[in-house]
Amino acid sequence: MDSQTAVSLLRAQYGMAHSWVEGTMQDVTAEIAHKHPPGRLHPIAAEYIHIAVGEDYYLQALARGATPLVASSFAGKTGASEVPPLGDWGDWGRTVQVDLDAARAYAQAVYAATDDYLASLNDADLEREVDLSAVGLGTQTVGFVLNLLLLNTAAHAGEISALKGIQGLRGYPF
Repeated sequence: MDSQTAVSLLRAQYGMAHSWVEGTMQDVTAEIAHKHPPGRLHPIAAEYIHIAVGEDYYLQALARGATPLVASSFAGKTGASEVPPLGDWGDWGRTVQVDLDAARAYAQAVYAATDDYLASLNDADLEREVDLSAVGLGTQTVGFVLNLLLLNTAAHAGEISALKGIQGLRGYPF
């Protein structure tokens, strides 16, 4: 890792979070991914594509001001039968169908785009304000967005791990 800056720390943390998600997903089949858990939980497939689309949209569109991959090079190719809505995705999460191979390719492209974006930043860039009112968060900083998404990734990786456990499988790869 390069000199210890906030941005270099974020890059390392995103790399670890992406590794955890992909390691947790490594033995997930389509059957496992689409199994409906009890209660209000979502299938693994919905959790996985939510991680990728959320990171893509929040980082590329909201923080960077660029077109997200879901609306450009991966339009119609994310593997999801439909992308998650902004806000409550409860109903969507119980009906979405995901082609895991396509979703994995999309996720890898999102991770690479995230790292490219992070590599372009310096610590002062983390203080730049962005308008998140479209998602109900008002005006926040780029640092806030990056931290929010990092927590989102870790939280959903944990949910995927637990959902695998419900099915009698090993969750995290470690």
